[in-house]
Amino acid sequence: MKPLLLIPHIHRTTHQIGLYIERSGLDVSQAEAHILAHLAHSGECSIGDLHKAFAHKRSTLTSVLDRLAARNLIRREVHATDRRSFVVSLTRQGKKLAARVHSHLQALEKAALHRLGGDKAAAFQSMLQAVEDSVI
Repeated sequence: MKPLLLIPHIHRTTHQIGLYIERSGLDVSQAEAHILAHLAHSGECSIGDLHKAFAHKRSTLTSVLDRLAARNLIRREVHATDRRSFVVSLTRQGKKLAARVHSHLQALEKAALHRLGGDKAAAFQSMLQAVEDSVI
């Protein structure tokens, strides 16, 4: 059998990002951190948009959002023009934590990009997109 070239590295890196978040002292899980950082950047968005951004199972995403709402970090409101959907937004407290989370993840990304070099970053993004596209 040929050894796997990409998957073990992607898995290990994902796990290491989770440990990096855990060591941050921000008291959020990896899934919570990514959602907070996403909302910090994009502002309010629908649950459907969050699902597209992270590809969580619907039940997993609901559980993460429930935990964030219980901590008063996000709020879910009925969409103004589509009563069948919800919009997720950060609370004041959520904005503060989301900014810290985003900054923490941005520092990691900046360090990684510095090591990688600008010309390789686009190729790396293309490779990750190819893996993602192949799963679908």
